[in-house]
Amino acid sequence: MATVETGVAGGVSFALTGEQRELRALAREFAEKEIRPKAAEYDEGQIHPADIIAKAHEIGLMNLHLPEPLGGPALPCFDGMLVGEELNVGCSGIGTSIGANGLAAGPILVAGSEEQQKEWLGPLVEEPILGCFGLTEPGAGSDVSGIQTTAVRRGDEYVINGAKMFITNAGPASWMVCFASTDRSRGHRGLSAFVVPMDTPGVTIEKHLDKMGQRATDTSAVAFQDVVVPAKNRLGAEGEGFKIAMQTLDFTRPGTAIGAVGVAQAAYELAVEYAKERVQFGTPIAMNQGVSFLVADMATEIEAARLLTWQAAWMIDQGRGRGATLYSSFAKRFAADTAMKVTTDAVQVFGGYGYMKEYPVEKLMRDAKLFQIYEGTSQIQRLVIAKEIFLPKG
Repeated sequence: MATVETGVAGGVSFALTGEQRELRALAREFAEKEIRPKAAEYDEGQIHPADIIAKAHEIGLMNLHLPEPLGGPALPCFDGMLVGEELNVGCSGIGTSIGANGLAAGPILVAGSEEQQKEWLGPLVEEPILGCFGLTEPGAGSDVSGIQTTAVRRGDEYVINGAKMFITNAGPASWMVCFASTDRSRGHRGLSAFVVPMDTPGVTIEKHLDKMGQRATDTSAVAFQDVVVPAKNRLGAEGEGFKIAMQTLDFTRPGTAIGAVGVAQAAYELAVEYAKERVQFGTPIAMNQGVSFLVADMATEIEAARLLTWQAAWMIDQGRGRGATLYSSFAKRFAADTAMKVTTDAVQVFGGYGYMKEYPVEKLMRDAKLFQIYEGTSQIQRLVIAKEIFLPKG
């Protein structure tokens, strides 16, 4: 399907530059040659794609937004959309494994000192090292104020106790940005952020979680028992953890949204191909209005999701503040719900075959569901959007 590359949304042309076209072509070729051939195997076996991550790192498809002083390419958020969609067309489990360093690095970019950025982010450029983002807990998902993990100051150190749940790349990660309460009486205003090396005594991977979809991404439960970290590992001041987390998610939500677009695009392409080939009643089912209208809606909704996501990324690059928050939630909500609808409809186009694991649309439907859940559920995105609409502008 030819995507719209010119036109105006939010007062900006989305015509791609030559460099952006080359970047997207590189990601597309990588997905076709390195990701797609292994997607089904890695999904079935829940295999962490370390080999593919290493290749992605080698050719420059990881850590896209790290600043130049750290050796990174310092690409705009918008350019990340071009890479993210193509990797997720290949496989969203593998694509998430590759792209999740953006979420892990986010808090350090938002609040880390120059020394902290050099220590924790500099090595990401040299080697395919992974970090992880530790916000969600067994009893605290959407409600961040319910975080139970604590960090108690002891001289020049903090002692962390608690548990984190559904942490992407936790198993293979070298470090985690862990959000913990330094003052339980203040709710979310008492949260602070710490970089915790995963080999620190007391850090335990309790369980690698068995998921419905995106199974090639390691998702784990992590426990902290009397974990001692130096005070210099705290990001920002005490009590700034909630702000750091929200600023990070504002930046990363378009990346999650474009992953959903990639899954929807993959399902759409397969549905179109199958509808042309599958013959019923003497004619390809693409000639059946019930099928052709279904496919027409897929194409329309994918294009809308892509453009909304591009606009959210552009607003972030322009430093649009609260507008970026609103549009990031627009994009994440709409793209996630679109992916779920499009993949479900793709299964419908395939009929009974679509329900079989032998055909890839079954996997895409399983993969799509997670986009409605992680980095803020579709319901939470609606809550954010409503607050942005009704909250008086200062």
